[in-house]
Amino acid sequence: MPAAEESYGVNKVVDHICQLPPHLLTEACQHILTYLQGQTGGVDSAEISDRFRRAGVRLEHEDLQNMVRFLLLTFRSAGKSGLSGDDLVSRLEEAGNKWPKASLQVVHTLWSERGALVHAQQEVQALLSIGQLVDMQWKLGVAVSSDTCRSLNSPYVSLLLKIVQPPGQICHRSFEMTVPQFQNFHKQLKEMAAVMETV
Repeated sequence: MPAAEESYGVNKVVDHICQLPPHLLTEACQHILTYLQGQTGGVDSAEISDRFRRAGVRLEHEDLQNMVRFLLLTFRSAGKSGLSGDDLVSRLEEAGNKWPKASLQVVHTLWSERGALVHAQQEVQALLSIGQLVDMQWKLGVAVSSDTCRSLNSPYVSLLLKIVQPPGQICHRSFEMTVPQFQNFHKQLKEMAAVMETV
């Protein structure tokens, strides 16, 4: 049953997209493609909604959000796959939704013009993306002895970092530092925090 509900949801979103006049669909797609090219910080749904309203197109807020998400996902996955305009249109047609020719022409034209730029931006983001620290645990320990020294009695700090890598998978990194190394690390973190507060 969830698959049928999901299919209904996608069909409803596509119906809303297909009811748009070509010039409004072009504007909405241009907003999304500009974001995917890294030229803006996000897609301004309020601006798109205002433009639709001025043109006499009434959409519920949730329907507009779903439409923007669908187009974002469509263009983002086409960029990751390196699809041409023809390939993207073929995939949309194969999905089983009845797209009007005018809507497909808008998607084809815009993707043919800007798809390579979106693909290039996604490759750059993949190269430059780094993991995000989501958790850090530490403990203080004392090394009592080692295989080379019977009476070591040396304090150390053990850190365990939990990092989310760009594809979404979580990895753990652990390392140990001497107390002076940890104090230097702490000092650097405080300096970074101070700089971040000024931004």
